[in-house]
Amino acid sequence: QLVESGGGLVQPGGSLTLSCVASGGTLDYYAISWFRQAPGKEREGVSCISATGTNTKYADSVAGRFIASRDNAKNLVFLQMTNLTAEDTATYFCGAYSTFVRTMCERRATRGLDFWGQGTQVTVSS
Repeated sequence: QLVESGGGLVQPGGSLTLSCVASGGTLDYYAISWFRQAPGKEREGVSCISATGTNTKYADSVAGRFIASRDNAKNLVFLQMTNLTAEDTATYFCGAYSTFVRTMCERRATRGLDFWGQGTQVTVSS
């Protein structure tokens, strides 16, 4: 089970760090994908991080502004978001998929994920 937290209301240009904690097992063999869903828009895989934490990928829409990281010892995954704009307003989810290729990841949005959390709302508005 994954549980996201850290969302909220932030002004344009502001920052937030989302957290994703796993319970009931280790994430050592799971890559993590962060995806978001905004009303009226398609679900978007914004970032992923490999099981080892050594490889990350980002959608063009967030590259240079978002950073994914993880602490496997604590079963925690983070998404640091900076320079936020109204276009980033969405519900953000973390999802996991098992893999033996622990150094690679793919940005996925539900399809191809083994499980994901309930999401945390991020609203960027002045």
